[in-house]
Amino acid sequence: MSETKDPKGSPQKKEKKKINLNRVEMPKQDEVTRRSNFNEVAQGYTYEMAMEEAGRCIQCKSRNCQQGCPVNIDIPDFIKALQDGDIGRASRILKAKTSLPGVCGRVCPQELQCERACTLNKKGAPIAIGRLERFIADWEREQGASTTPEIAAPTGKKVAVVGSGPSGLTVASDLAIRGHEVVLFEALHVAGGVLMYGIPEFRLPKDIVQREVRYVQSLGVDLRLNTVIGINYSLDELLNTDYHAVYLAPGAGLPKFMGVAGENLNMVYSANEFLTRTNLMKAYLYPEYATPVKMGKRVAVIGGGNVAMDSARCAVRLGAQEVYVIYRRTRAEMPARLEEVENAEEEGIEFHFLCNPTAFLSDGRNNVAAMELVRMQLTEPDESGRRRPVPIKGSEYIMDVDTVVVSLGTSPNPLIPATTPDLEVTRWGTVVVDKKTGRTSKARVWAGGDIVSGGATVISAMGEGRIAAAAMHDFLMNGHKKIIPPSPSKDGGDA
Repeated sequence: MSETKDPKGSPQKKEKKKINLNRVEMPKQDEVTRRSNFNEVAQGYTYEMAMEEAGRCIQCKSRNCQQGCPVNIDIPDFIKALQDGDIGRASRILKAKTSLPGVCGRVCPQELQCERACTLNKKGAPIAIGRLERFIADWEREQGASTTPEIAAPTGKKVAVVGSGPSGLTVASDLAIRGHEVVLFEALHVAGGVLMYGIPEFRLPKDIVQREVRYVQSLGVDLRLNTVIGINYSLDELLNTDYHAVYLAPGAGLPKFMGVAGENLNMVYSANEFLTRTNLMKAYLYPEYATPVKMGKRVAVIGGGNVAMDSARCAVRLGAQEVYVIYRRTRAEMPARLEEVENAEEEGIEFHFLCNPTAFLSDGRNNVAAMELVRMQLTEPDESGRRRPVPIKGSEYIMDVDTVVVSLGTSPNPLIPATTPDLEVTRWGTVVVDKKTGRTSKARVWAGGDIVSGGATVISAMGEGRIAAAAMHDFLMNGHKKIIPPSPSKDGGDA
């Protein structure tokens, strides 16, 4: 303890603040109730909970948490604003670095990024940074408030952003704030990209997404729906009109399959189709909404990522009696967030590890009735750093199922590369970029998000967008006709 002096000059011991090593838990729907509805499971902090959790932050000088954030949010500063009771200031600090705080507070894997870097991890639980970010965004929404940063004077430069997912929304907002005219093209009838079609309502309510889309529009961004670049306009047509630069962020919407017998049977879905029907087209409200999704009683979901967890948890809510997650590695290798795995287990979903389908079997009427699986064992690590699974000869067995959802990732739609021959792509179909700037091989074109990574997290797509937006702004302000982006090396892509 340090010494201070009282008014008479006598030394006194200054009490150190006792650190609470336990985080404030967030309330959520009980596992029985939530199995039959699509309402948000995690219910958010109350004001009192948020103030208590913010009070745990020791405001350390290292700012490791900020360094762990892909978009470099000033985390200690917004938490200090909460400690001071100034939620408006906290919101302004957040929105200086992110246009999607309500989204990121819900779906960002904080446990692998900012919270992993928290100093309190050394002795206890880290600050619940994501939950506090969500609280600030939700408080602003509930209060009817809106915090908008100062927008720079018009620059006279015009930019096209292709795709309104997290990366596209980030670039659009960052460039609009810098004074550029931004037109945001979206292929679907509603903006939000994967935030709308890929993530279920019970994890990310769609009104939250649309509020943040409206915020981006409030910055002056011109949103144009139902416009497919590569069909309605080619990339070259955009560049040959009045656009000074283009950012490509159309996502990665093509599902990957296993290439085994029976994948074309009825009731074998890709996760992309299954979740799009359920989330974007609201099949869970059929016939109030026109799009149905047919669901059996014994459902198998193939895969171990967040999309697989979303698919399995949707199946439960759509009436499946038994839901199995089939994963060829062990629980330790699963890429899904621990929180989502635990939620799935609470909802009665069974996990089958170290097994993999080798065929889907028909009932004789072209419907899936069972699948053949083989048991797996793990060997040396592969390029992902996880141990490589190999089949155990003679270990095949049959599992009865009547619905299958294949969740093995996605790849970019080849439409834009196919109509842009001088746009360099990798052998996986992802666009090659300079990782330091997001520049592509084509002059005046940048790219980021899943069209570059092949499928990653919301926050990583946003991080790529922030990097690209800064590079694009520098390019636009230093003479777009004089500066031609160099062709990046082949290893610039990240597949």
